[in-house]
Amino acid sequence: MSTPSVSIDAEPYAFELKPDQCALLIIDMQRDFLEPGGFGEMLGNDVSQLRRTIEPNKTLLSAWRSAGLQVLHTREGHRPDLTDLPPAKKVRGKSEKTIGDPGPMGRILVRGEPGHDIIAELYPLPDEPVIDKPGKGAFFATDLHAILQNKGITQLVVTGVTTEVCVNTTVREANDRGYECLVPEDCVGSYFPEFQEMGLKMIKAQGGIFGWVTSSPAIVEALA
Repeated sequence: MSTPSVSIDAEPYAFELKPDQCALLIIDMQRDFLEPGGFGEMLGNDVSQLRRTIEPNKTLLSAWRSAGLQVLHTREGHRPDLTDLPPAKKVRGKSEKTIGDPGPMGRILVRGEPGHDIIAELYPLPDEPVIDKPGKGAFFATDLHAILQNKGITQLVVTGVTTEVCVNTTVREANDRGYECLVPEDCVGSYFPEFQEMGLKMIKAQGGIFGWVTSSPAIVEALA
């Protein structure tokens, strides 16, 4: 028997959440991006702009797990031999240190290194799939679409970092594949406040061209 849908206050209009068809997709909440001393801070970014999303994500994740709903996590990173790292991405920014080089928490954005892993506060449970992606979007060169199809998922609540890059790219990819996406604004973050604002506006513009924007308390309340 399917679970009745629940209406959630959102922009540009209410989102009809179908719990048995909806998954929580947490994007790239990795140590190198969020923790002081990691790769993100090494590049001169203010990690507090991302860390403010940890507590809202913890609350939402707890409620989602308590409701027995599907959770998935992603990590951006590359094979240790870097065979899946395009040269253009390797040289981006012409930084002194780039992907694959030794960094504050092991080799930068390399799978299996400490900095590549998900922060302790949101660590996946054994039955929660972790999608290791080599690009910005969670659907590129991964089995995410197959997993979602196998589980009968048609909707995604998308959280994580960063709003204008991996979150936005994933929402757009999902939209093209027919998924309905709901983004809680307090659970996504950018190093740049202006990008945070514009990234959310892009998602909900033109009647929700890519998806809906809400707050995590609205989702938690709907799950109660």
